Amino acid sequence: MPVPRTPRWKPLACAAAGLLLTGLAGLATQGPAAAAPEPAGTLPERSAATTTAPRDAATAALDASYYQDAVGKTGDALRSALHAIVSDQRTLSYAQVWDALKATDEDPADPANVVLLYTGRSQSKQAHGGSTGDWNREHVWPQSRGGFGTAAGPGTDLHHLRPADVTVNGIRGNKDFDLGGSPVAGAAGNLTDADSFEPRDAVKGDVARMVFYMAVRYEGGDGFADLEVNDRVDNGSAPLTGRLSVLRQWHAADPPDAFEKRRNDVIHDDYQQNRNPFVDHPEWVAHIW
Repeated sequence: MPVPRTPRWKPLACAAAGLLLTGLAGLATQGPAAAAPEPAGTLPERSAATTTAPRDAATAALDASYYQDAVGKTGDALRSALHAIVSDQRTLSYAQVWDALKATDEDPADPANVVLLYTGRSQSKQAHGGSTGDWNREHVWPQSRGGFGTAAGPGTDLHHLRPADVTVNGIRGNKDFDLGGSPVAGAAGNLTDADSFEPRDAVKGDVARMVFYMAVRYEGGDGFADLEVNDRVDNGSAPLTGRLSVLRQWHAADPPDAFEKRRNDVIHDDYQQNRNPFVDHPEWVAHIW
């Protein structure tokens, strides 16, 4: 199983145009400053992750092989290239998803547990099922939005399936993603109302990138619906998920962390042999949407 990668810190921004190079060198030796807590219901300003391509050795290697047909493209050409790349995948049965999630979402602090998406709770891998207190398989892109159910393909695609508390999963249902609402009992930081769900801050970007992946991966081929992201809520059973403007904000505010990057590696290396390109190249979201 791949070893989690060390997170890449974002470069420090310099506000003073005349700052000496020696001063910059001194700053480079310091760790990132702790961020002040955000008031409830607010998001940090747009992150450089949406506009600046990561260029570490691992990304460079992927660009020279896996993403070689997408590098340098933008707009529809980029989307088309990514669709062709990520569509080359191995599919799982819905029963196989149980064991796969035990590997993809393993708690790095306790290998016997998985980390649940919305609550952040670390829970025994074996405590899954349909009873209160169990974890089950959450479709971040709702099964009803495209009518794929649990079919091999979108219904079993690990890039949008996550372990989640049974009760919280039921509260989320097939609601679109948006800001606001009332607190979700037993899931601190999550909010919901009649037609939308807001996940906790630590996974807002994860949710957005899963939705963006699904919209690029499933374009109406393979016998499945063409999934699209729009800028509204209350999409019913249409193959649409929103709200795009909010998902873009979440993607910017919560860049991929070590857990999400490791998850992408495990899915590619051990299960589906495809990747979520927006985890590897966060800037590609702005190039498509």
